[in-house]
Amino acid sequence: MINYCDVQKLSKFELDKKLIKIKIMTLKQLIRLENKSSEVWVVSPSLHYDVENKDFSELVSVNLGEKTKYRYIVPASREIIKNLKLYKKIYDLSEEEMKNNFLLLPDCEFVPFITEVAIYNASTDCIACTAPATEDSNDVIKYNADTSKGLAKQFKAIWKKYKRTNP
Repeated sequence: MINYCDVQKLSKFELDKKLIKIKIMTLKQLIRLENKSSEVWVVSPSLHYDVENKDFSELVSVNLGEKTKYRYIVPASREIIKNLKLYKKIYDLSEEEMKNNFLLLPDCEFVPFITEVAIYNASTDCIACTAPATEDSNDVIKYNADTSKGLAKQFKAIWKKYKRTNP
């Protein structure tokens, strides 16, 4: 374990060995990644990108038309209920599709997901990214392979616990 008080004493080489390496992506790069993905798992506190961000909503619309598999874990909040209705309307989905694509969690189960997390192609070349959940920031963090796989494993475990099926 790293003592962060000693970080200043370490060389860059030592820091690289000890700290988790994260890569920052731009929103444009993230959109390209999502566009190429056959499945997208999203943990979102608000569905901001899917219902309020024009670039993402256009992409999700095209991807849904091309049968990209979307799975969402969201909190059971008033904001989400409102945004689920908007999502259903924007993407013209049936009740059955909404039921299959979304898992609503009580707040106590949602606490670990503070930022918006998206997992791309979780069952193949898994890539996970995170971004501020309610901002139109251009900053996106790409997790390393081990962290991405760990997040996918957690997503799948929570999904299976409540839905009793694989995402």
